[in-house]
Amino acid sequence: MNISYYDFKNMPNQDQFSLVMNEGRIMNERTTNTLKYVLYEVSQFTVEMIYNIQNNKIEGINVFQNKGAYAI
Repeated sequence: MNISYYDFKNMPNQDQFSLVMNEGRIMNERTTNTLKYVLYEVSQFTVEMIYNIQNNKIEGINVFQNKGAYAI
């Protein structure tokens, strides 16, 4: 799926979570205490999902534009 950073940011949270988990490619993940941070590549940007592994819920989401990856 090809979606812009701005279109993604304007989606409701639940739609963002669903798109990332269904269409995103896992780039990295790490666990600290009760939180698991998973970095996904989605279209032309990167999304970090933060999961609480104790109660199996999404705690937050961070979206990065990846401007440096496309600079000449």
